[in-house]
Amino acid sequence: MDFEWVKNYLEKTRTSSASSNDIDSTPSKLFEAIIMWGLKLDRIDHGRVICSMKLPPRLLNVDSSLHGGAMAALVDVIGGVAIRTVTNTTTTGVSMEINVSYLDAAYVGDEIEIEANVLRVGKVVAVATVEFRNKKNGKTIAQGRHTKYLAVSSKL
Repeated sequence: MDFEWVKNYLEKTRTSSASSNDIDSTPSKLFEAIIMWGLKLDRIDHGRVICSMKLPPRLLNVDSSLHGGAMAALVDVIGGVAIRTVTNTTTTGVSMEINVSYLDAAYVGDEIEIEANVLRVGKVVAVATVEFRNKKNGKTIAQGRHTKYLAVSSKL
């Protein structure tokens, strides 16, 4: 279990000296810059990760609410690192399935909390749930489930 790796991976603003302008103008690792910039790790335990963020305008859809694709990407990232807290692998595996039920909206400036819990880790498959909540009122914004294939190392 490498909690420090998970913390450094999720908290991009703490481990980078880049400014917001640097991030916006850099094409490499664009996914991480767009989706994860500003994500804060609040708690990490065996099989559980809780993060929060203040919603930036770049993650909004045309209706000015949190984009469903951004939430699905965060299910992928945060569900994957929650699984990493349980396994002793050096990767987070390969996604087999991600689903998200969108239950409410969140808007720019809202503080959201994202909690991932590992349901099961088997020999080759792991499953995590990820819930998005509004920190101010506790309302559930979305619930996701992430199933990952855990690459088995060869004995050759």
